[in-house]
Amino acid sequence: MNTVSLCPECAAYSVPEVMARVGVGRDKLYRLIREGKLPARKLGRKTLILATDLEAFLESLPRMGAAA
Repeated sequence: MNTVSLCPECAAYSVPEVMARVGVGRDKLYRLIREGKLPARKLGRKTLILATDLEAFLESLPRMGAAA
């Protein structure tokens, strides 16, 4: 199984970082958080997504094509 490696030295990502790395918009990202599909944490006013939670979320997405 291939693992998703975004930034080995990063413990967590901000919302703009996740948006840029994954290619989803702000509304979609917050919808995933609200629906409980992507866990997030708060540090003051900043929303953070742990690297391990983001990797687990991406790995949980359905596969496409012949590898499915």
